[in-house]
Amino acid sequence: MLLEIICCRRSLEMEKENEEEVILTDWVYDCYKHRRLNKVIEDDEEAGNDMKRLERLVIVAIWCIQEDPSLRPTMKKVTQMLEGVVDVSVPPSPSLFSSIC
Repeated sequence: MLLEIICCRRSLEMEKENEEEVILTDWVYDCYKHRRLNKVIEDDEEAGNDMKRLERLVIVAIWCIQEDPSLRPTMKKVTQMLEGVVDVSVPPSPSLFSSIC
């Protein structure tokens, strides 16, 4: 859900012209991996002014959508990561088939 809020769109949008953007989770992970997070916010000037915060939010969201439940953080840890109380490490790919960008 956090990715939907960040990107202002649903997790699955079949009508996207660019086939690579249909599945939100895969597309955002690939944009993150290739350091192209500006693509996920499009023309949102406010979000673009704080790319470090945007990156933190995206990383937390990626941790929360890991296919392996044992890799997902607890809600307490998610809250701490969002607040900046704990460091957020680089997440692994959320699925086996993420390589779009």
